[in-house]
Amino acid sequence: MIALTLAEIATAVGGELIGGAQATDVAEPGDLVVEGSVETDSRLVRPGSVFFALPGEVTDGRRFVSAATEAGAALVITPERVETTAPQIVVAGGYAALAALAHEVVTRVRMASADRVDAEGRPAPLKVVGITGSNGKTSTKNMLRTILEQHGETVAPQGSFNNHVGAPISMLRVTYDTRFLVVEMGASGVGHIAALVRIAEPDVGVVLKVGLAHAGEFGGIEATQRAKSEMVTDLPASATALLNVDDDRVASMRDLTAAQVVGFGTSADADYRITGIETDRSGTRFTLTAPPVPVGDPSADGGRTGGPDHVDVRLAILGEHHAMNAAAALTVAHRWGVPLADGAAALASMTRAERWRMELLQGGPEGVTVINDAYNASPDSTAAALRTLAQIVRPGERTVAVLGEMAELGEFSTEEHDRIGRLVVRLGIGQLVVVGRGAMPIHQAATLEGSWDGESVFIEDVDDAVRSLQDMLRPGDVVLVKSSKSAELRFLGDRLGGVTE
Repeated sequence: MIALTLAEIATAVGGELIGGAQATDVAEPGDLVVEGSVETDSRLVRPGSVFFALPGEVTDGRRFVSAATEAGAALVITPERVETTAPQIVVAGGYAALAALAHEVVTRVRMASADRVDAEGRPAPLKVVGITGSNGKTSTKNMLRTILEQHGETVAPQGSFNNHVGAPISMLRVTYDTRFLVVEMGASGVGHIAALVRIAEPDVGVVLKVGLAHAGEFGGIEATQRAKSEMVTDLPASATALLNVDDDRVASMRDLTAAQVVGFGTSADADYRITGIETDRSGTRFTLTAPPVPVGDPSADGGRTGGPDHVDVRLAILGEHHAMNAAAALTVAHRWGVPLADGAAALASMTRAERWRMELLQGGPEGVTVINDAYNASPDSTAAALRTLAQIVRPGERTVAVLGEMAELGEFSTEEHDRIGRLVVRLGIGQLVVVGRGAMPIHQAATLEGSWDGESVFIEDVDDAVRSLQDMLRPGDVVLVKSSKSAELRFLGDRLGGVTE
């Protein structure tokens, strides 16, 4: 975090500063400067850290104030006064205080960088992008970070830090040298993304997809669409709304924003158009064509003019759905002055989007290839992964789909699992292994759709599934492992693929 006095932090979060018993070199506790990391987990606290003692689903952060102080916390922010030798700021609400501090820090860095120029004398203020969507947020974030970090200090969340705690924590990592801030914005209900947008005030808001992921929490696809649209509804006219025009629900958001609208996708009316998608075992390839002149303000991407700009993109990442994620990342970077060719070269260096996301493993049984995509699953992402499996198989090889439950679908669960089972048959997948009672409708639908006799197997226990698969697999098999995180098939995928880490 940037250096702030305790008094400045107390003002930002609207709290009461209570000085601790620690010896300092300043006369007043409020004059003490802190600039360490901001943590909500006492195990991550280091000397100089700020510790937020937040209430949690399982425990309460106030129970760990002593541990945080012993680890060197310079400040504790808490909703109730606690016994500690460190200075503390007592706030009305811990989560609101975290959001307020993140907003203060991002605002200070943005203001300080307003007149900054790069080595070539071009304006180089802090640029902020928010990314949301039912699928693809983390992969797009990783791709964009890979591109931008070649052109300036870039802050982006580790893993999937995208909720009301993780996103502000990520924002608090910016410094006065930060050039780009990439914020992944997730939600489990209406209003959540709007809150994150108010904190970050992004220059670009990206909406990737509106699907049934977490539909059970949102209460249906319409509520999901309403929640995702919060990314663009409050953007000012000076900002850019970057929309996937292949998704009608996303494309319709152009009518909800005052921002400049830029579309990307395979549609003919996309400003940044994807063509020629190809995918095989080595990865995914496509061509991205940009408009002949900048959309909106010519200064947005350095005043580029002339004919259409295009680039051939090669990703060492499986799945044609990653073409859309890569196009979104390339478009944001291009709008901020990064040539398409430079962005494509950066993406070519990526070997995988993230752990357990279309991860190609070949360290298991001889001749068996495993695609471990079991970090999370929704109907859209599962269908995309199955299509990829069908596309990359070579003559003489057998496709095997190991599928677990797609969680958080609520009333849509049976219908969507049923749809996936039927898709498996229609894609001609050679063997289906369904793991876990929550995924049972996949097995039932596949059996009915294909009148299969042994091509679909249901196994209730993960360990039993591993043993069965080890007996079942043979050289030349290509195995997709896909489920929501809660089904824990990612560990099954690791075991089949020979991962020991």
